[in-house]
Amino acid sequence: MERRRTFSREFKLEAVRLVTERGVTVAQAAKDLDVHENVLRKWVRELREAPQEAFPGNGKQTAQDAEIARLRKEVAKLKMERDILKKPRPTSRRSRCEVRLRGETPRGMAGQSDVRGARCLARRLLRLAGAPQEPAQP
Repeated sequence: MERRRTFSREFKLEAVRLVTERGVTVAQAAKDLDVHENVLRKWVRELREAPQEAFPGNGKQTAQDAEIARLRKEVAKLKMERDILKKPRPTSRRSRCEVRLRGETPRGMAGQSDVRGARCLARRLLRLAGAPQEPAQP
């Protein structure tokens, strides 16, 4: 497998000068420099569109590419936040394991306590709370 060739900024600028300033055809310049014609045409177009930002080099981004990368990161962050907010909270009614603290008694149990012996316990507690306390004996 062939490795992709890389060209320096200076090489690209000189190749474009051959075509634009010296009047050499793109086909002839590409053949002389051993570069594909479409690559040379692309270099000419890039230099014509943005002379200051043309051929930024490895690891350097144009201002537009940097802005696109920043916006993509922001979109990813916003999607993550949205997905977190969409998830039901543990106390949500959509939960299967929900325990109701207050609510109506089912029809078949009306007048009955939900916990066996709860009424007796409540009566005993009320009696204890209402009973006068005896002084402690020495």
